[in-house]
Amino acid sequence: MKIHEIYEFFQNPPPTYLCQELAVCYVLSVLLETESYGTELIQRLENKYPLYRLSDTVLYSALKFLEDEKAITGYWRKVEGRGRPRRMYQINPDWLPQAQELARLWQGYANSGMRVTNHQ
Repeated sequence: MKIHEIYEFFQNPPPTYLCQELAVCYVLSVLLETESYGTELIQRLENKYPLYRLSDTVLYSALKFLEDEKAITGYWRKVEGRGRPRRMYQINPDWLPQAQELARLWQGYANSGMRVTNHQ
């Protein structure tokens, strides 16, 4: 290892995988904007927040948790350009205030990511 490799690590860190708690907050933040399905939720995360990743296992356990809590509902829909129907998710209107609060937690967490940009 060399000193410049340490700086390179912080300038271009490996992605961080979300835990279930963060996944729940992230999913709600997306569903407040639009309904979505699993694969799209993962793709959105990688596109909008390149420092983060979400595994299928954690995502689907978060979705199941939210369905069990009656925070979201799921239904099957054919998505244009996709083969089989997708399980679409949307927020239960009764859950809007809590979803907004949890989405703010995600936004605060995601926006606090710091990167070292300069070194001598």
